[in-house]
Amino acid sequence: MKIILLACMAAVAVAAPQLGQDQTLRQRPIAILKDERQDLGNGEFFYTFETENGITESRRGYRGSKDQINMEGSYSFPLPDGTFAEVRYVADENGFRAESPLIPTPHPLPAHAIEQIRFAEEQRARGVTWPDY
Repeated sequence: MKIILLACMAAVAVAAPQLGQDQTLRQRPIAILKDERQDLGNGEFFYTFETENGITESRRGYRGSKDQINMEGSYSFPLPDGTFAEVRYVADENGFRAESPLIPTPHPLPAHAIEQIRFAEEQRARGVTWPDY
């Protein structure tokens, strides 16, 4: 048991970050420039914040058609190249949907697949059916 404990402590020591004389683990705290929150009751709310390094978020909650709380909002943060990533989203009775140029999109269908889909739709429109096996 002592050997296992000693091995675990050695692993932690080896995995710890190695600091040079001019390095530090502590980073300067990021100032919050804006922090507004409002609870409107019944689950409805609004908040927004912004930090000095460019991180922002804004969100609004409101009642949905099935008495659930829907949300919509956006957030952004700086990227290493100096540009900003922005994501807009909605979460409601239709699910969660996010929009951003950074979100990957599926590859377009190849021409032969589009042709097969068109052919199947054409057959379906003419009433062609196939037995279920």
